[in-house]
Amino acid sequence: MKTSKIKNIFISAFVALIIGCVCYPLSIYYFYDVKKLENHYPEFILVKGEVESYTFKKKRPPYWVSLSEISTYGKWAIILSEDWAFYQHQGIDLSQLKIALLESINEKKVVRGASTISQQMVKNIYLDHSRSYLRKLKELIITYKVEKHISKQRILEVYLNSIEYGPGVWGIRNASYHYFKKHPSKINPREASFLAMMLPSPKRYYESFKKKRLTPFAEKRVHITLEKLKIGRIISEDELYLNKVIRMNWENY
Repeated sequence: MKTSKIKNIFISAFVALIIGCVCYPLSIYYFYDVKKLENHYPEFILVKGEVESYTFKKKRPPYWVSLSEISTYGKWAIILSEDWAFYQHQGIDLSQLKIALLESINEKKVVRGASTISQQMVKNIYLDHSRSYLRKLKELIITYKVEKHISKQRILEVYLNSIEYGPGVWGIRNASYHYFKKHPSKINPREASFLAMMLPSPKRYYESFKKKRLTPFAEKRVHITLEKLKIGRIISEDELYLNKVIRMNWENY
């Protein structure tokens, strides 16, 4: 009798687990209305200089720029720096995700997310920035839905207009004016590479701008992005050389 009771409890728990594994992802998938991204603008709500959340509006925010208003260098420096395979994958880079998962298991904590541009956009717009497997699961599910309904161009546009480029500097238009006093359509390869350099840790890397000169680490990262622009045939060999020897002199801006 006792064995039968334990068996029933085990079966009930197993069934509940299976149902949970199926229903929870489905609830996330259907809860988020990602189709709004196509014809609405996610506008950030700032609290003490930090983005607390986003609200969707039909009217274009004043800081927003379309992809056509961003220089080719401005777009590709960030794509090649953050997510080389952006136009090839379906929102999730499985090879990078596998590496990140193995590293996290070895360290017994979430080390890095291996996030694509699509995933980063989803995290910025819909989720918090906590490092947990549950948050990562939500991110993957929502990203899958976004990629099914939203074009790559729109995903990239939302991403560039919603990411942080420094303390209180949100969106590529604000960043372009903040650092270079120019519209993002006018930024050159070196300036674009600087903006791409900021993205992994915008508050930390802001030090270069505060001191009005690139730190050796920042200079190296800018050069790496310039090399990627050359490999991606966005700039020529001559342009690579010229942009490497030019010094970032903010006194000119």
